[in-house]
Amino acid sequence: MLSATMTVDPAFRVGEVDPRLYGSFVEHMGRCVYTGIYEPGHPRADENGFRQDTADLVRELGVPLVRYPGGNFVSGYRWEDGIGPVGERPTRLDLAWRSLESNHVGVGEFLTWARTVGVEPMMAVNLGTRGIDAARSLVEYCNLPGGTYWSDLRGGRPYGIKTWCLGNEMDGPWQIGHKTAPEYARLALETAKAMRQVDPSIELVACGSSGRQMPTFGSWEATVLAETYDAVDYVSMHAYYQQHGDDRDSFLACATDMDQFIDELVATADHVRAVGRHSKRINISFDEWNVWYQSRFAGETNLAVEHQPRLIEDVYSVTDAVVVGNLLISLLRHADRVKIGCQAQLVNVIATIMTEPGGTAWRQASFHPYALTTRYGRGTVLQPAITAPTHETARHGEVPLLDAVAVQTDDGVVLFAVNRSQTEPMTLDVDLRALPGLTTATHTVLADDDPDAINTAQQPDRVQPRDLSEPKMDGGRLRAELPALSWNMIRVGG
Repeated sequence: MLSATMTVDPAFRVGEVDPRLYGSFVEHMGRCVYTGIYEPGHPRADENGFRQDTADLVRELGVPLVRYPGGNFVSGYRWEDGIGPVGERPTRLDLAWRSLESNHVGVGEFLTWARTVGVEPMMAVNLGTRGIDAARSLVEYCNLPGGTYWSDLRGGRPYGIKTWCLGNEMDGPWQIGHKTAPEYARLALETAKAMRQVDPSIELVACGSSGRQMPTFGSWEATVLAETYDAVDYVSMHAYYQQHGDDRDSFLACATDMDQFIDELVATADHVRAVGRHSKRINISFDEWNVWYQSRFAGETNLAVEHQPRLIEDVYSVTDAVVVGNLLISLLRHADRVKIGCQAQLVNVIATIMTEPGGTAWRQASFHPYALTTRYGRGTVLQPAITAPTHETARHGEVPLLDAVAVQTDDGVVLFAVNRSQTEPMTLDVDLRALPGLTTATHTVLADDDPDAINTAQQPDRVQPRDLSEPKMDGGRLRAELPALSWNMIRVGG
C-alpha cells in the first residue's frame, strides 16, 4: 500500500474558477454535428431537427460554453452559406476533413441549439481563406440589434456572442491559409480592430501554438502578442495526448506536460507584457484538449469525400478517463491564468458523448470525471502541499504517483485526486485543520478491475463512478483510500 499526505490551507490561493474553464467544442467534422447534435427524423428530434437525447446528456455534462464551428473546418468556411432558407443553401467541399458540408446547420441553427441546452457560444472566424470583412460582417449579423444589412437579415433579437477566436491553429502547415507569425499577427490585429468597431464589448482570442511540440512554439506567441497585445484578451493553446505502445505510465503522467506547456506560455505572455510596458495580463484559452489516439488516424489527405463520415470516433477506457480527470486537475491548478477551456469534442469525434444514427446516445467513460468536476469544481482553487511517492517514466522522467488539487466552495472543500500507480492502492492523509468546521466527507471514485473497460451502446453503463465508504474524519484530518489507477473526488463539508 502506497501512502501520501496533503495539507490544504485557504492561505494558498490560486484563483477563482471561471466556469468557462469547463467548456467544450463543436466542429463541422465527422458526425459531431450531423447525427450527433442534429438529426431530423430521429425519434427524439425536436421541431428544429436537434436530438433531445444528445441535448439531455449535454445538459447533464454541464458544459457552460461551446466553441464553434472549428477547428480546421473554420479556415475554409463561408458563414454566409449557413443562413437563409435551408433548402437554398449550397453544399460545399470542406478541404479540412474532405467532407461534403450541406450547411443545413449554420450560425442561426447552432445558436438556437446553444440556447436550448444552456451553453454560451464561443465563435471562431475564418482567417485562413478570408479575413477582416467576413469577420466584421459576422459580428454585425450576430450582435447588432438591427438597422444594418446583416443584422436585419438575421431578424429577431441579437445573439450577443461575447467571445471570439481569431482563426484556428494558424501556425500549423496543415491549416488552410497557414501563415507565418508576422503574417498572422498583422491580420489578427486588423481583424480585431474591425470587429471591436462593430461591437466594443466582445472578447478576442489570438491563436497560440497548436501544441508544445511545434517548432515555432514560444517564438510564435512572442511575435503574435507583440503585435496584438492591446487588441486581444486571450491567447489559445491546444494539446492532445495518447498512450504510445505499452508505455501506460507515461500516458498516466501526461498532465505534467500540460503543466509545463501552460507555465511556458504564461512566461512568454508575461515577457511580452514586460517588454511592451503593458498594464493588463493576457490570459489563456485552452480551447482544444483531450485524449486523442492520433496514431490511429489515417490523416485527412487519405479520407474519402462523403457526408458525415465516421471520423476519429475514439472509444475511451477507464484509463483514458483517469487521464482526462488528471488533465482537468492541471487546468484547475492554473485557474489564475487559464480562464477558458474546451475539451474537444462534444459528440462522436473524440468525444464524451456518443450517438448512433436513428439510435441511442450514451456516455463515454471520460464523461464522468468531466461531469463531476464541472458540477463540483466551482469556487476558489487552493494549492495543496503534497508529499507522495514518485516513479520514473520514459517520457516525463520522475513524476509523483499522486496528483491533486483542492477547490474551496461555499460549503466546504472538494479534493480531486488521481492515483497514477497501475498496481498499488494509496492511503491519502489530508490535513484540513486550516479549514475549521469540516466534519463529514464523501468519496466518489472512477476505477475498474479492467483498466481497458469501456462503455458501448450495448453496455452504456459498464463504466461509471461509484461511492466508496465515507473517509475517516478526526480533528480536521481525513484519511481516504485511493484505488490503483483511479480518479477520485472527495467532498468535505460541515
